[in-house]
Amino acid sequence: MTATQTPPAATQRPLSMTEAIETRRSIRKFVQEPMNQDDLREILRLASLAPSAWNAQTWRFAVVQTPELKEQLREAAYGQPQVTSAPAVIVIYSDMEDTLQTAEDTAHPGLGDAGRTQQRATFDGAFGAQDTAQRGQWGLSQANIAFGFLMLAARGLGYDTVPMLGFDHGKVRQILDLPEHVQFAGILPLGKRAEEGYPHHRHSVERVAKFY
Repeated sequence: MTATQTPPAATQRPLSMTEAIETRRSIRKFVQEPMNQDDLREILRLASLAPSAWNAQTWRFAVVQTPELKEQLREAAYGQPQVTSAPAVIVIYSDMEDTLQTAEDTAHPGLGDAGRTQQRATFDGAFGAQDTAQRGQWGLSQANIAFGFLMLAARGLGYDTVPMLGFDHGKVRQILDLPEHVQFAGILPLGKRAEEGYPHHRHSVERVAKFY
């Protein structure tokens, strides 16, 4: 298979939600083959079904597959090798300013013109008096939900990821030519695992939950 070819779509059955959660690992070494583009688009489609308050959908995905840009992202991520090991790297960020400018587009079509008008009024009322940083933080809280969905969608189709929060945000903005106001949920290398990763080590339910 040449570097420009894409491997066939995964033939295994999609994992159940329980299987996806239980078999997810943070993987830092990936099989060296191009990402199947149909699978990649399906993973992004599934992640885009994440819920958000007022259906704001503040998340955006920058999908990086070219070796040159991955090398630059690796440098911005303090040299972490998983960035260049993975066939695809997704930078998840929120763009609250774009969300506000296009608020009507997030109104459900079934609500008609009245719904679009109400959506505009809702967003202007909630965020119009806030500064860019304040509403940007709210937008980031919504993008973080999609970040989680993205990891589970990938695992459900047989792919692996590792969530990354350690990187120079300013450098990543520059590399991807993103506006200053966007806020980053994280960087997600994506591909097929070339290692098993560590098994889960988590607190018990009794340690983290209170029942009332």
